[in-house]
Amino acid sequence: MAESRTIVGLLLAAGAGTRMGGPKALVGPLAGAESPVSRVAGWMHSGGCEQIVVVIGARAGDVRASLPIRPWLSIAEATDWSHGLGASLRAGLAHVAAGDASAALVTLVDLPDVGASVFERLLATAPPGSADDSVLARAAYQGRPGHPVLIGRRWWAAAADLARGDTGARELFATRPHRLVECGDLASGEDADLPPACQDADPPPACEGVELPPAATTSQPDV
Repeated sequence: MAESRTIVGLLLAAGAGTRMGGPKALVGPLAGAESPVSRVAGWMHSGGCEQIVVVIGARAGDVRASLPIRPWLSIAEATDWSHGLGASLRAGLAHVAAGDASAALVTLVDLPDVGASVFERLLATAPPGSADDSVLARAAYQGRPGHPVLIGRRWWAAAADLARGDTGARELFATRPHRLVECGDLASGEDADLPPACQDADPPPACEGVELPPAATTSQPDV
């Protein structure tokens, strides 16, 4: 009988969200009765991830309290989250390495239109239950690489070694063959860097004290 293992979802939600005015896990376009981090975790589960690990950091207690208690949801804390996205990815991969998942589907908390359909499409490249630990794939939006990314267990150590500062798995994908999965028909893949009140700003009063980027208010996220 063929070996069967799961694909774990890894949701990176540790950043301080300086431009957003607070952690993107708690504020932003998805904020409402349900926290953004809780909503994205739900989308990942609906998209096919049987288990999900949320990596928290800034205001860890508040983010933890905003998450529902679910049998498929667990939390990893990146104590060095202030060092950048790489620290969050390393903490998440270290956490899931203790289990037997064959791959990790990694995404960010600040992609407001990347929903269950995108996760489902990425997972179709290595269906849950597959024991293929060498898969390496990432979403693309009109040809632009973005999140989520699917990293087979074989590559976890290399991904962690290469994740430094605000670079996550970018170096891993830059140096190894991988599959691009076009998802531009499902989402834009753009991140949310500013609170909604600031996104059409000159800036308006609501944006005082918020550092505006020099050009567009949204950008393609790093990996």
